[in-house]
Amino acid sequence: MEVVGKIIQVLPAQEGIGKNGNPWKVQPYVLETLDQYPRKVHFEVFGEDRIKQNPCDIDQLVTVSFDIESREFNGRWYTSIRAWRIQQGDTTQAAAVPAAAPAQAAPVAAPVAEQPAAPVNVDPFDASAGDGTSDLPF
Repeated sequence: MEVVGKIIQVLPAQEGIGKNGNPWKVQPYVLETLDQYPRKVHFEVFGEDRIKQNPCDIDQLVTVSFDIESREFNGRWYTSIRAWRIQQGDTTQAAAVPAAAPAQAAPVAAPVAEQPAAPVNVDPFDASAGDGTSDLPF
């Protein structure tokens, strides 16, 4: 999955040692979408290598590719959004509209001659009129 937006917060990185003794590091961010009604999305980049490969700054426009995972602990469910790639800029719009393509006017369709509608004598209050597929009670 992907989401496009602007980085609005870079939260403090978290580090630790796993059960097997290996160190781990996670960098959380908050992104705001560019929709008509913007939404905030908290996501994480897990692993020191991925953090170095995908640096982000506040007010930077990015496209985030991520996986969503939910897990249960003591009867409660927790959901995490883990980014596996962060691309700089809005790549969805750049791919949809080539920059070198000249703007062209849309062809104008020839007007279609209107046919007069045949008069239909149907009583709107008669339940037996119509095709019988309506499930309305009136």
